[in-house]
Amino acid sequence: MVQTDKMRMTKQRRLILEELRRQNDHPTADVLYDRVRKHLPRISLGTIYRNLEILTALGEIQTLELSGSQKRYDGIPGKHYHIRCLHCGRLDDAPIAPLSQLEDELYESTVYTIMGHRLEFMGLCPECSKDEEARHIAEAAIAASQHSTAN
Repeated sequence: MVQTDKMRMTKQRRLILEELRRQNDHPTADVLYDRVRKHLPRISLGTIYRNLEILTALGEIQTLELSGSQKRYDGIPGKHYHIRCLHCGRLDDAPIAPLSQLEDELYESTVYTIMGHRLEFMGLCPECSKDEEARHIAEAAIAASQHSTAN
């Protein structure tokens, strides 16, 4: 649990949150670090990570742990889904409502206590969709993941 003295909105924490919400591109901690350093040149990467952890614990942001990639951070704390480009790694919000009914149905048919779910869509972003090589790479990645899941 996060200590209460870390709960206040410090200057650094506020700036990290503002940078994260300025662009809805779901950056990694490293990308966010580069952005924040333009305003606070002496901030450390460790400070960025600690504050991202605190902001997540406070419910101000989401930490996204998507398959095959570094953790990414989302300034929109509410439940929503994402779509990831298999070629360039671009990550966007998926424009569909969360499927709460799915959790209810699963809760009724299992002995698990359902506490939530994550759903990630994969495909090619508009730019990569135009690239034939990107399409082949993405198709191979999907085929490989389906093969490894089947075994």
